[in-house]
Amino acid sequence: MVDKPAGMTSHDVVAVCRRQLGERRVGHAGTLDPDATGVLLVGVGSVTRLMRFLSGADKSYEGEVVLGVETATLDAAGAVTAVHDMAVSVDQVRRVVDDHLVGAIDQVPPMVSALKVGGRRLHELAREGVEVDRAPRPVVVHRFAVEPTGDPLVYRIAVDCSSGTYIRSLAADLGHLLGGGAHLRRLRRTAVGTFTTAEARPLDALELLAPRTAVRDLPAVTVDAATAARIGHGAVLERPADGGAGPWAMVDADGELLAVYEAHGTAAVKPAVVLTAG
Repeated sequence: MVDKPAGMTSHDVVAVCRRQLGERRVGHAGTLDPDATGVLLVGVGSVTRLMRFLSGADKSYEGEVVLGVETATLDAAGAVTAVHDMAVSVDQVRRVVDDHLVGAIDQVPPMVSALKVGGRRLHELAREGVEVDRAPRPVVVHRFAVEPTGDPLVYRIAVDCSSGTYIRSLAADLGHLLGGGAHLRRLRRTAVGTFTTAEARPLDALELLAPRTAVRDLPAVTVDAATAARIGHGAVLERPADGGAGPWAMVDADGELLAVYEAHGTAAVKPAVVLTAG
């Protein structure tokens, strides 16, 4: 769990982790913009195969929305593209947020995102001056809190949302809905699932955690030694009695992660990732 500093891409962070830990297999779950800071989940060695179970987790963010100024990248890193004379109250801002930007919404991905269209990442096309149509994508904003600052055109925000939500787009949309424009600055990701900044480590003080930690938000199934041996051979097992939808973290009597299993029909489960060899 890394507390990503500003000025580094997520790939830069992975490269630093490779050097410091002496491990080639390093991956992350959920890209953060270079100017953003906060929680970046990093997998090392065999744990990289577990990252896919983390990338879809809900996220939490803090940042600031600057009203009256639009930028090419929708954040403070981009060139100013428009300036608006805006005068709004915090009540107006909160009303627009509550009416239009909370709950299930459709969001158009920004051109500076890592989303692929036609095999190319949008930010690559944007650097070439190319803009393409992007289909709106459904996202869920669970919470969008707004607080005033000493500047009447700057508002602090705190957002809890589904994976795939673009906070810079929320900022830009808020500006448009208020009759002008806006951009985002000082973005910080404060949580990915139950992983928070309180647990994240700076790059100069990395700490390797047990593989079980990576999937601690999944329901755990403790198995006996005989079943653990079968898991090591990739056996299909009976569906856990809890009746959940899965996936499930299969652990031994000591709590060590053996594998992650997914549903296989209505009565069985099959291995998605096996960490122990038979």
